[in-house]
Amino acid sequence: MGDSQQENSKRKGKGSESYESRTMDDTNELLHLLVDAVNSGLRDANRALSKQNVERVILPRLNAKIRFPKTCNHYLSRMKWFKKQYNKMSTLMRNNSGFGWNPITETLTPSDEA
Repeated sequence: MGDSQQENSKRKGKGSESYESRTMDDTNELLHLLVDAVNSGLRDANRALSKQNVERVILPRLNAKIRFPKTCNHYLSRMKWFKKQYNKMSTLMRNNSGFGWNPITETLTPSDEA
């Protein structure tokens, strides 16, 4: 019985691949690499990063700096997360009822009325 519990704890991901948790450091590093890629003009005619550029430029640099190597699927998953976070903040700022951005502390701050 102990063997099956150990086996189950090793296989937390889909199928037989093991699951490595993503850290905020990994996410921040990816974000910095994406900003650098966009600033250096790696976007295609549709103003998007192509899969080729991601696999050729971004992922090798990311994998050199982090503990667990990431694939293009990991990248796509994190891009969905970035989009969700952006949409949340965009909605909050659009429906800005007494909140503002403090550039010094880099946080949202309520107004005196809120």
